[in-house]
Amino acid sequence: MEYTQRAPQPKLGTLARAFNKILRLRRSFTSSASDAPSEDSCSVHKLKLSQTFSDFPTIISEGGSDFYKVEYEKPRQKFSSKDRQTTESLLAHLFASISAIKAAYAQLQMAQLPYQPNLIQSSDLTIVSEFRRVSELKHSYFRDQLAIPRTVSDSSSDLVAQIEEQWNLIKAYPITKAKLESDLELKDSEILSLQAKLLESKKRNQILDSNLHPGRSLSPLDGLHPSGLTPNHFLTALRFAINSIRSFVKELVKQMESARWDLDAAASAIQPGVLRRGRTHRSLAFQSYICQQIFSDFHHKSYNLDGLEDRTMWCQRRFFDEFIELRHIVPLQKLWQHPAAAKFLRAKFLSLVHPKMESSFFGNLNHRDAVSSGRCFPNTAFFTGFAEMAMRVWFLHCIFFSFEDSSIFQARKGSRFSEVYMESVWEVNEDDDHVTSAAADEHASTAVGFTVVPGFRVGQTVVQCQVYLA
Repeated sequence: MEYTQRAPQPKLGTLARAFNKILRLRRSFTSSASDAPSEDSCSVHKLKLSQTFSDFPTIISEGGSDFYKVEYEKPRQKFSSKDRQTTESLLAHLFASISAIKAAYAQLQMAQLPYQPNLIQSSDLTIVSEFRRVSELKHSYFRDQLAIPRTVSDSSSDLVAQIEEQWNLIKAYPITKAKLESDLELKDSEILSLQAKLLESKKRNQILDSNLHPGRSLSPLDGLHPSGLTPNHFLTALRFAINSIRSFVKELVKQMESARWDLDAAASAIQPGVLRRGRTHRSLAFQSYICQQIFSDFHHKSYNLDGLEDRTMWCQRRFFDEFIELRHIVPLQKLWQHPAAAKFLRAKFLSLVHPKMESSFFGNLNHRDAVSSGRCFPNTAFFTGFAEMAMRVWFLHCIFFSFEDSSIFQARKGSRFSEVYMESVWEVNEDDDHVTSAAADEHASTAVGFTVVPGFRVGQTVVQCQVYLA
């Protein structure tokens, strides 16, 4: 191995003697100026403070021996083939012991859980014996450098040590695999536990949301079975549909205002002679128009649509299964997967949204053209609101025919108010701002002005229709 070592600095006395010798030589040369020095003679240069001894090619010496050396080399130690073989043998046995310790330690960890006392004891003995073996190798090395026992330096023993190292490595792999599989099972159990907690939390949140905002969510219908279907489930779906109708009415009024429509005139055209002035009264008139269009032919199993005649032969369970299937179709683009729902959506849009109305809103008939073509549905806020409303009514239609005996009804204009089959829209306790504070002349008359939301009879239960009193 090569290495450098700085020589000790020369003493001051030696340095002073060197300077004196140089000065004496200079005086002797100046005294004999007549004798010209030859090129072979040793010339003496004039020293300056800016110069150093390294500027001269020669090394100043005294008595023929160098007094300063920058570095020196130590002769490289050469190993014989026997020493190399001994070193390789030592390393082979050392790595064999290390791999054995690693495998035994992994086995010791696996034996902790589940607790295996016999395996723990054997692993502990293996670790101790291998540490003792490493200690013997260390002591044999330090006693006489690379001189180790003959049993170690034997070539056959070296091969056995290498095989032992590879065997210990292979032995550690199944142990590591078992440990990873155990960790994976533990993580899977944790995931299942967290998923169960998440599902429970979602159910609690859905219950709280349905209690705070009835009709905004179909979460109470989760996990519903035909044998457990009750009129309360139908009422939940009805509230869900009515809220979507009111949301679409908001979007419709927004488009009317943008198109500068006379909202009072439009509302009076829908319900002439009975409507009082005010934003809420206008909204109720628009809501009655939407309900009249969307619930038209609701009592037919086929919704009186061409191509759906086979639905007239469906049983109650078939309608219930369709409701469960459609509940998971949330994106508008996936409605094409259900031809019956898509046909209902197209038919109701073309009958509810008049071409003049669409042209006034958007300046074109792109919505109608896209829906009529059957290629795709428009991806706009207006059509998305309509599609959500139509799908919720379709859900209600499926649940409606999941009951054995059911019907739909509405109150005629001018008929006498009945508390059994009707309720005033001013008495409906909703969070929506369509039905806020009651009018000043509430219940001024018991005559029905028009029906806002139709009523239903499901089994022996009557769901009152909502009416606007004249």
